[in-house]
Amino acid sequence: MSTFSHLSRRKFIVTAGATAAGAVLLKGCSQPGANTASNNTSSAAAPSPVAAGDAPETTKATLGYLPIVESAPLIVAKEKGFFAKYGMTDVQVVKQANWAGARDNVVIGTQGGGIDGGQWQMPMPHLITEGIITNGNKLPMAVLMQLNTHGNGIAIANAHQGKQIGLKINDPEYIKGFQAANGRRFKAAFTFPNANQDFWIRYWFAASGVDPDKDIELMAVPPAETVQGMRNGTMDAFSTGDPWPYRILNDKIGFMSALTAEIWQNHPEEYFAMRADWVEANPKATKALLKGLMEAQQWCDQPENREEMVNIASRRQYFNAPKAVLTGPWSGTYEMGDGKAAINDINKGSRYWKDPNGNSISYPYKSHDLWFLTESMRWGFHKNVLTDFDAAKKIVDRVNREDLWREAAKEAGFTADIPKETSRGVETFFDGIKFDPENPQAYLDSLKIKAA
Repeated sequence: MSTFSHLSRRKFIVTAGATAAGAVLLKGCSQPGANTASNNTSSAAAPSPVAAGDAPETTKATLGYLPIVESAPLIVAKEKGFFAKYGMTDVQVVKQANWAGARDNVVIGTQGGGIDGGQWQMPMPHLITEGIITNGNKLPMAVLMQLNTHGNGIAIANAHQGKQIGLKINDPEYIKGFQAANGRRFKAAFTFPNANQDFWIRYWFAASGVDPDKDIELMAVPPAETVQGMRNGTMDAFSTGDPWPYRILNDKIGFMSALTAEIWQNHPEEYFAMRADWVEANPKATKALLKGLMEAQQWCDQPENREEMVNIASRRQYFNAPKAVLTGPWSGTYEMGDGKAAINDINKGSRYWKDPNGNSISYPYKSHDLWFLTESMRWGFHKNVLTDFDAAKKIVDRVNREDLWREAAKEAGFTADIPKETSRGVETFFDGIKFDPENPQAYLDSLKIKAA
C-alpha cells in the first residue's frame, strides 16, 4: 500500500493574487481567430447528449498552452470536438508567451484576462500552490492529468561534435575543464527553473559525473535565444521539448546527445492542472474537460491520426511550425547526429494515453509528483517548504486530484484503463539508479552528485 496519506478534500479559498506585470496572454497576436478552432477544422467527434444531471456547471474554460508537443491533447480536444462532446462548448485554448507568462496568467485568472489552468511543467502547480514562484502568494492548484510522456531531448551545439557527448558523457573532463581551455564555462540552458527540463539536464549531467551547479553554467533561457546562442557559439547545450530539438537539427546548428525517453523510459512529462477554486466550483465541468482530454489522448496515440495531428498543430494559431519539424517527433524518427544511430521508434516519441507496458500515461500518479519534489530536495530547492518527505507528501496530497481523474474515466467508460494504485512503483533510470516512492531517502542516498 502507498504511504501517501488520504486527506479529506476541502473548499479552497484563494486569498491572494500576484502581480501580472509582464505577463503576456497571446489571445490573438494580431491573428484573427487565433483563440478559436480553425474554419478548416476536420470533422469533429460526434456529440453525445449530456444528461441534465450531468451537465457541467459552466460551458466555459480558458486553458493556456505552450507550442510544444506536450500540448497536443488540449489542441486536439478543441479542434476535434471532444470538449464539446461532453458539454464544454466554450473552451478557449490560448497560446502563452512562456512559462512565466502562464504562471502569471493563472494567478490573475480569467477575471483579470488570464487563464483558468492548462498545461504545466512539473512541479509548477505545487510551487504555485505553496507560493514559491508567485512571490509568496499562495494560489491552490489541482493536478488533474498527465498530458504525455517523452517528447524532450538534450541538444548540443555543433562545436562539440566528436567529443562523445551522448547519453553517457564519455569524457566529462572535457566539460569540467571547458573554462580553463576556452575562457568561459560550458553553458547549458532550459526554459524554466526548478521544473521538468531543468531536472532532465541536471540528471543527465550528474549521471556522468558533471556537477550542474559547480562544473558548468546552467541557466533559464527562452528557446529562441538559446538556439541563436548555439548558432553563434555562445551556448553549448539545451534541454527542451519538441519541436525545438528538431528545429536545431533541421537548421544544422546542433545534434542530439539524448532523448528523455532514453534517460527515463516512459517518464512523466507535462501535466494538465487548473486553479483549485475553479475545480471546487465546477466539479462536473472539470470532469467534462478530463473526459474530452482523455478522448483526445487516445486519438493522439493512434498512428493513423498522427499526420492529421501534424496538420492541425502546425497551423499559425497553434505551433506556427513547418510540418517537417513535427512529423519526426510524432513518428518517433530522430536523426541524432554526430555519428549516432538514428532512432525510428514511435514509442520513443511523445505518447499520450498508455505506454507500451500497458501503464496509464494520462493518470496522475502521486509517486511521480513525489519524484519531482524529491528531485527538488536533491538540488536544495525550496528548503523552507520541502523540509522533509512528510512535508513533500502532504503537498502532493493537497495538489494531486487523481480522484477526479478516476471518476471521469469511470463515467466515460474507460474503466479498463484505471490504475489500481496511486503509485506506479519503482522507477529505473538509464544509469541504473532506482526511485522507490516508498523509500525516497534511499534514492537520495544513492546519488553521488547532489546539493542535499
